[in-house]
Amino acid sequence: MADRPVTVIFDTDISGDVDDVLALAMLHTLADRGECTVAAVTVSKINPLTAPFVDAVNTFYGRGDLPVGVTRDAQRRDSKYLKLVEEKQQGQYRYPHDLITADDAPDAVTVLRQTLAQSADHSVVLVQVGLAANLADLIESPADAISPLSGVELVRRKVRLVSVMAGAFRPVKGNTHFLEANVRNGIGSMQRFADQWPADVPVVWSDFLIGIAAPYPRESIARDFRYREHHIVPEAYLLHSGPDHDRPTWDLTSVLYAVRPDDGYFGLSKRGTVSVDDDGFTRFTPDPQGRDRYLTMNAIQTARVVEVQRALVSQPPRGESGGGK
Repeated sequence: MADRPVTVIFDTDISGDVDDVLALAMLHTLADRGECTVAAVTVSKINPLTAPFVDAVNTFYGRGDLPVGVTRDAQRRDSKYLKLVEEKQQGQYRYPHDLITADDAPDAVTVLRQTLAQSADHSVVLVQVGLAANLADLIESPADAISPLSGVELVRRKVRLVSVMAGAFRPVKGNTHFLEANVRNGIGSMQRFADQWPADVPVVWSDFLIGIAAPYPRESIARDFRYREHHIVPEAYLLHSGPDHDRPTWDLTSVLYAVRPDDGYFGLSKRGTVSVDDDGFTRFTPDPQGRDRYLTMNAIQTARVVEVQRALVSQPPRGESGGGK
C-alpha cells in the first residue's frame, strides 16, 4: 500500500459490459480501505442512463457527491442493466441518485480539467476502461477559465500514470490481428490518445488476454452479497450475464494495477510505444525510452487476482456489516 492514498479519476464506458460496474465497486472498496481517493468519474459512451447509474453506484457506496461527467461525442450504446437505476420501491428509487439523465451531468472534459486543476502535482492516476474519447479530448483542450494550462500541460503537471484497459498485444486464440472492442468501437479517439499523450506520463495497458484469464466467479454473485436484500452489483451482473457465467474482469485489472501497482499481482512488459492502426489493431513497438508498457500475468498471479478481485468487489460498503441484510 502506498504511503498516501492514490488519487484516482475513473473514466468508464459503463453501459454495454458489466465489468465496469464491478470495477467501480472495487474502486469504492479500495477507497473505503484508505488506499485511494476517488476524485471523479467520467463516462465515454452515450446513453441517457449512464450518469444516473454511476451516481447511484457512488451513492450506494456513500460518495453521492462525486463529480460525474459525460461525453456527448462518442458511440451510443444500449444496456441490459442501466435500467436498474429506474427501479422504485414504495415510490422511492431502490438505488437513490440525484442525476436523472445524462443530460444533467457536465461535460467530461470540464470535469477532468476541474479535477486535475484542483489536484496536487503528479498525484493523479487516470483509469481509462472504455473508449479514449474523454482523454483524447482532454489532451486537445485549450487553456480556459478552469486553468491557464492546456490539456497536455495539465496532464504533464498533474498525472503520474494512466492505467488503460484496451488492445491486444499478443495473439488471441491464434488470431494475431485481434481487434479489441475498446479500440474498435472508437478507433479515432484511441489513435488520438496513443499519438498525442505526453511521452513523459507513463501508460500501462491491460490488454484483452488479462481480463479473460481472470474471470469473476459466478459463485461470488450467488453467495457474497447476501448482506443486503438489494445490491446494485449482483443485480446488474445478473441482468447482463445471468447466473451461469464467469465474466472476464478486463476493467477490474486496470483498477487493481492503478491502486496496487507494487503488490505483485502483475508483471510488466519492457518499455515500448503503442500505436493504433486504422482498423483498430494495436501495435506495441519495443523502445527502451518508450512511454508504454503492458501487463503480464502468470498462473500464480492469476489465482491471486481472481481471489482479491472477488474479495474487493463483494466487500460491504463502509459502515455496513457483512452479517445480514
